[in-house]
Amino acid sequence: MIRRTTARALVGASTLLVALLFTGCVAASPPAATPAASRSAATPVPKFRSPESTAPPAVGTSATAVAEQLAIHAEPGGDVTQTLPNPQESGAPLTLLVVARQDGWLQVALAQRPNGSTGWVAADAVTLQTLVYSLDVSTEQNTLTLSESGRAVKTYAAATGTGGTPTPHGAFYLTELLEPTNEGYGPYAFGLSAFSDVLSSFGGGPGQIGLHGTDDEASIGQSASHGCIRLSNADITELAQILPLGTPVTVGP
Repeated sequence: MIRRTTARALVGASTLLVALLFTGCVAASPPAATPAASRSAATPVPKFRSPESTAPPAVGTSATAVAEQLAIHAEPGGDVTQTLPNPQESGAPLTLLVVARQDGWLQVALAQRPNGSTGWVAADAVTLQTLVYSLDVSTEQNTLTLSESGRAVKTYAAATGTGGTPTPHGAFYLTELLEPTNEGYGPYAFGLSAFSDVLSSFGGGPGQIGLHGTDDEASIGQSASHGCIRLSNADITELAQILPLGTPVTVGP
């Protein structure tokens, strides 16, 4: 899991210094805070898609806030339970995963405790993006599988949580992407909507789970982290080039 990190957020052409808190994934003293970068929700040209495949079937839809705040409702047209800032603290655009629709309203998954939390947003308060990629993580096999339109296209060796600090199981999504310069996290770190079931905080962070590279590639394929999912630096770089925010992530045995 990821500690406090100072980050440079790249939203369009702008740059913003922010602090991002993830649960710690590396067993080291807190690293020095240095600039990092965050990707917007836009998707570059996917390298796994064949040239003739111009409109593959969708696996989901992301919703990105259009204003500086996004009201979360208990039900369609119901009371506002909270208001989320846009952009996020990391500087990344506030992007959520749509789980249901009803009469001009969208039910969205929320990146907060308890895991699996949802709320409703007005459809005209967000812009929608079709998602074709998804990720499946096995904590028993220590693998991460990339699928396009429900078809597995590549499986990566991964490190997941140890027995005392397991990676939580469930249905999640990618919330933000940074380029950390902190030692231990590799060239890229995605934030997940998942939070540790064991650690309520770590190194100043709220216990949020990350998907990132590592300076300890010998740990790949092992149960070695405080709950985060580690990939080799080459593999996380590959995924950082194609995965938009909101991409669904399922973690299971």
